[in-house]
Amino acid sequence: MHFNRDLFFKAVRASLFDGALSQKQTAGLSAILDRWSRYPAGADTRWLAYMLATAHHETGRTMQPVRETLAASDDRAIAILDSAYRRGRLPSVSAPYWRRDADGKSWLGRGLVQLTHKKNYQRMTELTGIDLLAHPERAMEMRVAVDILFQGMEQGSFTGKRLADYFSGGSSDWTGARRIINGRDRAATVARYGRDYHAAIRLAVGGT
Repeated sequence: MHFNRDLFFKAVRASLFDGALSQKQTAGLSAILDRWSRYPAGADTRWLAYMLATAHHETGRTMQPVRETLAASDDRAIAILDSAYRRGRLPSVSAPYWRRDADGKSWLGRGLVQLTHKKNYQRMTELTGIDLLAHPERAMEMRVAVDILFQGMEQGSFTGKRLADYFSGGSSDWTGARRIINGRDRAATVARYGRDYHAAIRLAVGGT
């Protein structure tokens, strides 16, 4: 599929990044586009748009793999989460999954899509072939984080919902697609990002 990246970057710079893209933001977007380029011609570009929108939201639009709370280290993220938990600011959390286990590993959120809980690291190990159980910190590597983003959203590994459930044929559900990741949390916001990314993608592929 022909894809004019210059047009794409020009469009998202204006619509999603306040007129300027940093080197790291450009690198993150490029890594996702590189992964998409392996898809067959005719692949549904709404899938790409919603994956970009998800990464945009989950990383605080840095487009780089991040830890939960955007902390610079695991220890700092754990401290922030512990503090919020003690103050009752995480009402949906029944157990502090971020605390280190007997092996010293933390299963806090990491990556472009905030992979959390040991069972999800195990599932992504099976899908990607990367041993995230032995090395959960590898979810912070760009190549690994992109693979988790694509595999998880395509296969429905995060919540049981997948891209094909919301974008198929002539049907689009930009708002409902948030269920792929996190119920309805900020669904309208991510939907808006998705539509903006899709408009940029349409320009880049000549309006298709």
